Amino acid sequence: MDVERENSTLSVTAESSIPGSDVQDQNPIISSVQPVITPIVPPLAPIPAVPSSLVRPLAQLPIRPPVTQNGEVGSSDSDSDDDADTRINKGTGEYEISEESKLARERQEKVVQDLMMKRRGAALAVPTNDMAVRARLRHLGEPITLFGEREMERRDRLRMIMAKLDADGQLEKLMKALEDEEAATSAPKYETEDDQEYPFYTEASKSLLNARIDIAKYSLVRAAMRIQRAERRRDDPDEDVDAEMDWTLKQAANLNLEFSEIGDDRPLTGCSFSRDGKGIATCSLTGASKLWSMPNVEKVSTFKGHTERATDVAYSPLHNHLATASADRTAKYWNDQGSLLRTFEGHLDRLARIAFHPSGKYLGTASFDKTWRLWDVEKGEELLLQEGHSRSVYGLAFHHDGSLAASCGMDALARVWDLRTGKSVLALEGHVKPIHGISFSPNGYHLATGGEDNTCRIWDMRKKKSLYTIPAHSNLISQVKFEPQEGYFLVTASFDMTAKVWSGQDFKPVKTLSGHENKVSSLDVLGDGGYIVTVSHDRTIKLWSSSTTSEHAMDVD
Repeated sequence: MDVERENSTLSVTAESSIPGSDVQDQNPIISSVQPVITPIVPPLAPIPAVPSSLVRPLAQLPIRPPVTQNGEVGSSDSDSDDDADTRINKGTGEYEISEESKLARERQEKVVQDLMMKRRGAALAVPTNDMAVRARLRHLGEPITLFGEREMERRDRLRMIMAKLDADGQLEKLMKALEDEEAATSAPKYETEDDQEYPFYTEASKSLLNARIDIAKYSLVRAAMRIQRAERRRDDPDEDVDAEMDWTLKQAANLNLEFSEIGDDRPLTGCSFSRDGKGIATCSLTGASKLWSMPNVEKVSTFKGHTERATDVAYSPLHNHLATASADRTAKYWNDQGSLLRTFEGHLDRLARIAFHPSGKYLGTASFDKTWRLWDVEKGEELLLQEGHSRSVYGLAFHHDGSLAASCGMDALARVWDLRTGKSVLALEGHVKPIHGISFSPNGYHLATGGEDNTCRIWDMRKKKSLYTIPAHSNLISQVKFEPQEGYFLVTASFDMTAKVWSGQDFKPVKTLSGHENKVSSLDVLGDGGYIVTVSHDRTIKLWSSSTTSEHAMDVD
């Protein structure tokens, strides 16, 4: 039965697969197949047509004309990419750049170059030691220093020079040459027989040793007396220092021109009061020195002995003998009668300023040979040749105790020396141009300097720094002098044809001494501060005095 049922089923299937065959009689079998339902999709809305009148035609692209270059017509075929690129490159060369655009581009390039130079310089290793910086500049063939240049400015200059060489590709070659030179010149310590350490000392002569001992004894006594007097004035209720200073400044404010006299046929270069205040000594470019009486400024005698122009004159603090300096490289020592007592020879260049030691036994001379020297007045012997300045030495002064000496010169540096040991105890840097005048204050710790930067600087030797800067004149300062008894005021002379008086306490202006018609070359202050003498290139000597000088003279210890 099962076999028959399967056969009937197969036959029905075969018949249904024949096209055109009648399958309606097989309903029971076909009804078991589920019918397929087709989803009904609604018709889309028709898109409205745009009127042809609203359609705007597209603009045609501009056609670049063929480029003419070197008399040939460029290809206009745009089908080739290579031809199009060539045409564009050719066309870019035809645009002209205006002068303003060129200048702007050059400025921009310069700014970029400067920035890159600074970046390159910041990446370089530059020495921090000033001596190493100077040595590097010297090996590179550059100036080791410029006028008014400080240490940091010098280091920045070296950095920019090295950066420029680095940009040019020459730095490595120069540095290699520098290293080879240093390696060739430097030898190991065990190979050198006489190693020299700095600072080094040279053995002094017996006379210099005795002079140092004598100066030490003299200065200790003077310093003790100065300190005792200062303590007494401080503790004594009857001593009114402020009132005395006010009176002195008031007297200085009343300074007036008392006498004016033609001093020589050529400009005057130096002047000095005698120890007793009864005479004035002057010198000039003629080489002669003259003595004048006080207070009428009448000529007493003339000293002639130098073969070149005289540069300075100074009275001895011990007696009325005087010393003169000259461009003939010598200094001469005279008595008050005009007789020549000593001639000090040894300098290699012309002399500038001279000064006596407070003891009167020694004379200091400053010279353009970059040294200053100490001489024994009685023997005429050179005791000390002191180096230490890189350029000419112009000014020289001694401390009132006699223990210190101060020198200044064209290197814009002032140095303080201990005469008892020979050491340089202070190097005062601050001026940006040569220093011409220097003076110790009687208080023992102030030092004044003046130079070509038109300023006068007050230094505190206790703090080892500049205490005050006075914008004193409109031209270079040729000389500075403290009032020699108490230091209550300071006087400066200048090439602006004036001399000015400044307070020794707050350094405010007190009086301007106007009257010269040319550069004021030198000045001096009398012991009690009542008289000031100035000399000038107008060949005149001018004596300034206060109206109260004869009535109230300040006590002199």
